[in-house]
Amino acid sequence: MWHYHGSNNDVEYVNSEYGKNMVKLLYVRREGKVHCIKELEVSVHLRLNSVKEYMIGENCDVIPTDTIQNTILALAKCNGIKTIEEFGKDICEYFITSFCHVLFVSAFIQEVPWQRLEKDCVPHVHAFLFSPAGIRFCEVEQCQNGPAIVFSGIKDLKLMKTTQSGFSGFLKDKYTTLPERTDRILTTEILIKWNYGECQDVDYDCIWKTVHECALDAFSGPPETGHYSPSYQKTVNDIQMLILDTVPEIEAVEMILSNIHYLFTDLEKLGLCNDKEVRIKY
Repeated sequence: MWHYHGSNNDVEYVNSEYGKNMVKLLYVRREGKVHCIKELEVSVHLRLNSVKEYMIGENCDVIPTDTIQNTILALAKCNGIKTIEEFGKDICEYFITSFCHVLFVSAFIQEVPWQRLEKDCVPHVHAFLFSPAGIRFCEVEQCQNGPAIVFSGIKDLKLMKTTQSGFSGFLKDKYTTLPERTDRILTTEILIKWNYGECQDVDYDCIWKTVHECALDAFSGPPETGHYSPSYQKTVNDIQMLILDTVPEIEAVEMILSNIHYLFTDLEKLGLCNDKEVRIKY
């Protein structure tokens, strides 16, 4: 990306990153009869110390995207993959330390949600079930002569509660058509992203599971009663505050809640009484 200020001499390069996107790999770790798997989608971007490949078409410093892909696969083989965060740090460290002209590396890694299959509470040694209760992802960034900065996250986490939610008392003007509701179905698709500050010894697996549990608990409330959500904003705050109170290693957390609407539909024209049982999804 560049900004143009009137002549060729006034071009300012704002972002000259390039890289390889969506490298898909499956890593299988065998411990005797017990197998563990990680299926990942990895995107890696680099920023070099010059832009001559853009300006004059000179490619002598360009690390091909094919090399980036092969490096990702080789690091999986040589280092293994314990967590996506640690693998992201391995990738960033490799490019920063192996190429003196690489100024910045970023790795975005998304994990496919496989869970070990169980029968009668007995885990299977090598069979797995696709179970998308939220997608785990991370972003790792590293600059030359600097430490890796790690972000972790959950996306595509869909939650629903059929009561204990409403939205009322909001500002109304001549363009407002939304009716007030004190009892509605609340369904959301959640993205949560957090960072660890300068923490180095982090149990990424444990923290991810804890954040996931915090999101479920703050959204739903106690299993016997639930708790009331007066707005999207209050639900966001409840989840964020529970995460920050529960996980001291987390420095900051951001969230996006996208509402999914199931609206009441009138069935009187069909000769039926709809007592809030049937709704249309929008």
